[in-house]
Formats: sequence, C-alpha cells, structure tokens
Amino acid sequence: MTDRPIRVVLAKLGLDGHDRGIRVVARVLRDAGMEVIYTGLWQTARHVARAVADEDADTVGISLLSGAHLTLVPDLIDALRAEGVGHVPVVIGGIVPDGDVPVLEKMGVARVLGPGTTLERIVGSFRELAAASRAGQRR
Repeated sequence: MTDRPIRVVLAKLGLDGHDRGIRVVARVLRDAGMEVIYTGLWQTARHVARAVADEDADTVGISLLSGAHLTLVPDLIDALRAEGVGHVPVVIGGIVPDGDVPVLEKMGVARVLGPGTTLERIVGSFRELAAASRAGQRR
C-alpha cells in the first residue's frame, strides 16, 4: 500500500462557492506526485466522508472561506468516524481566525493552513500527514 502515490480527497463543504484556491492546491499536490480527488463545490460532510472511504484516501483537505468552519468541521469529523475513516488526517485551508485553530485541533483537525501558506508547506504537510497516517495503519 505504501508504494502507491499519496491519495488526497479535496472538497468544499457547505455553500461556499469560491474554489480558485482549492483548485490551485489540487494542481500543486498533483504536480508533487499525489493522486487528487476533488469532489467539487457544495459538498455535505457525509458525501466527503464517503469519498474518503471509497477512494482509500490518506488525507482529506477541506477549503472553507465562508466562516462556517466551527459548524461544518464537527459534522465532517463525525461523518468520517461513522464511515470508519476517522483516522484519516483532516487539513483545513482558508479563512480561519487564529483563535479558532486550537478549537479545530481539539475537534481532531490535523492541520490548519491559512492564507499566505506557501505551496511548499502545503505539499510538505500533506506528505507528512499521509506518512503518519500510513504508519498508524500498519500497527
């Protein structure tokens, strides 16, 4: 399993229709050798969790620009657990106030990457989290 490329599911939760950033991230991760499954705009937590399970994803990346992160992320975490993929690291990108980052981390978010995060750090974060996820699955 570890010989295959890192598999990443990317999604836009809720009603947020701004997808330029997540499309850039999808291309950068793809160009870095990862398999990227972008589920598109206006996804529900259950749909994203199902995609993570169906695609055997190593990580999931969510872009949120709507300010609904404290409402939508708990639903996603619950949906991932219900699908049996609660171990898959969740990366949140977008507009998240600094004070909300610890709250998201306490919920189970592995990393929050806000505006200005370099593309190198984004790629490195997904690689690091995927490696940790795969190592945990071998135990």
